[in-house]
Amino acid sequence: MTNSHAPAAPPRSTLVVTAHAGDFVWRAGGAIALAAARGEKVTIACLTFGERGESAKAWREGGKLDEIKAMRRDEAERAAATLGAEVRFFDAGDYPLVESAELTDQLVTVYRDTQPDVVLTHPVEDPYNGDHPAAHRMALQARVLAQAIGYPGEGEIIGAPPVFYFEPHQPEMSGFKPEVLLDITDVWDTKREAMECLGAQAHLWEYYTDLAVRRGVQLKRNAGPNLGLAHKAMAEAYMRPYPQIAKELA
Repeated sequence: MTNSHAPAAPPRSTLVVTAHAGDFVWRAGGAIALAAARGEKVTIACLTFGERGESAKAWREGGKLDEIKAMRRDEAERAAATLGAEVRFFDAGDYPLVESAELTDQLVTVYRDTQPDVVLTHPVEDPYNGDHPAAHRMALQARVLAQAIGYPGEGEIIGAPPVFYFEPHQPEMSGFKPEVLLDITDVWDTKREAMECLGAQAHLWEYYTDLAVRRGVQLKRNAGPNLGLAHKAMAEAYMRPYPQIAKELA
């Protein structure tokens, strides 16, 4: 007999750890929108606003540091709302993003608070932007510390949520292999709308549209039988640093 008074299970939780205000949109906007559309909770830990290194247009137009930070915060908040996610800002400063025990500890608190079922973050390498590997290292270190019952801090310890690395801007130079192709066709319009919230980096709108098309072609090529058939698919690519746990091969 079903117990109608049993508490409902909490919704699945996704945690996205990104270095800059735009990273979660370009690289994982589709995954975020898909999770939100399923009713899952998505939390974005945005370590910096990308105010120094990823806001060149605003600097050339004469913007001041505080003005640029406020602008990038507003862009990121609107993009996150479009995707259906909550964004938390750490204002840790970019170019460079300096790794610290304090910032890692703040991420531990986020892990324990959100209890993620899935974690998305930057891959290990990016020779063009040291902030991305720095965010990666702190994200993974915080994940391990959040599992340790003896590590001080509030909240319950977490399990071992699977981690997915989203695609860097220069994948060929960053050791990135598209091990997972995520079909984002159904939420592409939402991702594109979120991208267009990022006016400070409007030059990237078409680049990431083209990338989604290319990854969509690869997705269909690996989903057969569809060789030679017309299709329209959009996709994002991910890597997995840890083994996939399964009871059957699929």
